[in-house]
Amino acid sequence: MGETKKKQEIISWGKSVFIAFAIVVVVRTFVFAPYIVDGASMEPTLHDQEKIFVSKVNTDKIDREDIVIIKGEGENYVKRIIGLPGDLIEIRDDQLLINGDVHSEEYLESNREQAHDQGSVLTGDYGPILVPEGHYFVLGDNRLRSMDSRNGLGFIKKEKIVGVSEFVFYPFSDVRTVQ
Repeated sequence: MGETKKKQEIISWGKSVFIAFAIVVVVRTFVFAPYIVDGASMEPTLHDQEKIFVSKVNTDKIDREDIVIIKGEGENYVKRIIGLPGDLIEIRDDQLLINGDVHSEEYLESNREQAHDQGSVLTGDYGPILVPEGHYFVLGDNRLRSMDSRNGLGFIKKEKIVGVSEFVFYPFSDVRTVQ
């Protein structure tokens, strides 16, 4: 009788471990995934080597200013959504214009001050350019040091967006939500 009970216990533990593993795989594949920020293109919002959690759930509801992970050829990119499908994007006199209206970007203030202190503008003139349907226009927050839709990535197909950044989870001393 003791041997049968032992086998049942092992089978029970095996099922529990299998179910836990399956839940982790499903969550990691379809819900959340960790990513490492590589480079300075999103500073000061995100820093090189920070680890972020990305939600894979709401990629159908991508909004302007969301920070997204983009699947590249050999690497992934972290960028901010600036232009939605059908938007007319222009950068003139260091101001972002979306559909002819000035778009405020508070998250760029420290970078803009630093550029002005160096006698430069943060973002050179660009456009106007129309974002095609099914695509997005993305920029890095560190406009002076970012490969983005202006200079290499071009328009981003919706299918290339892996997920939306939710929060920084490492380093532990700097855990925060991402905006």
